[in-house]
Amino acid sequence: MIQALRTPDERFAGLPGYPWQPHYLTHDNGLRMHYLDEGPHSGRTFLCLHGQPTWSYLYRRMLPVFTAAGHRVVAPDLFGFGRSDKPRDEAVYTFDFHRDSLIALIRALNLQDIVLVCQDWGGLLGLTIPMKLPERFSGLLVMNTALGTGDAPLTQGFLDWRAWNNKNPDMAIAKLMQRSCPHLSDTEAAAYAAPYPDADYKSGVRRFPNLVPDSPEADGAATSRRARDFWKSDWAGKSFMAIGMADPVLGAPVMHGLRKLIHGCPPPLELPEAGHFVQEWGERVARDALAAGL
Repeated sequence: MIQALRTPDERFAGLPGYPWQPHYLTHDNGLRMHYLDEGPHSGRTFLCLHGQPTWSYLYRRMLPVFTAAGHRVVAPDLFGFGRSDKPRDEAVYTFDFHRDSLIALIRALNLQDIVLVCQDWGGLLGLTIPMKLPERFSGLLVMNTALGTGDAPLTQGFLDWRAWNNKNPDMAIAKLMQRSCPHLSDTEAAAYAAPYPDADYKSGVRRFPNLVPDSPEADGAATSRRARDFWKSDWAGKSFMAIGMADPVLGAPVMHGLRKLIHGCPPPLELPEAGHFVQEWGERVARDALAAGL
């Protein structure tokens, strides 16, 4: 039995721009995963995956655009984030733990005709899933992220971020989000911190930077290299890339490199004012992606 914390429901009451009802799936390990599920259960499904230190709140600007166009949106909270259960032991959080939980969700909901929407760890994990379930995926909307193949040196920007993360175990999430997205209101920034009453709830948040594969033998590296081959050689779906150009860690150089690995990926939408959390400029991204045929 995995010991886990569960954020009280009242922490999520009245969050600005987030009116949707929660849905839950209890996994075989006994942990409960939260996800949003909006729009018709027919046609395409936009599977929206977040990263660190965010949760499904990150997609509140994009979700209404997709549903207004007649699509279904499923936006889970990874374990350790949002309304999902939060194992206390940091050792529980591994690359495969997170990846397997997403695969289990896709299968349990029997998602089909999926457009993978991903950024940050949503991409590090999500980009490895279509090769596992290729018949279920038809599109990709990718924002500032990477593949953790372990065979290329990590950037100094990421190493600095990992060091800062490790020195700040009780990360001030609202302040971090507002620094990265200056247009956020105080209440929006606070909403990102709502799932975490105190540092005990942040084990999953703390763990992610240390899970990025930094050697060929690291957990997830071999899987990511197979995914790289899949995107280069086997991917036949439609793709759309958006880049937050002000991101110092996973910005233009990383994303243009990633684009070369995605078969048929057209030139990206470049957003000069957007930083790492591109979804906070996401209404335009969603509209342009749909206009491009996703």
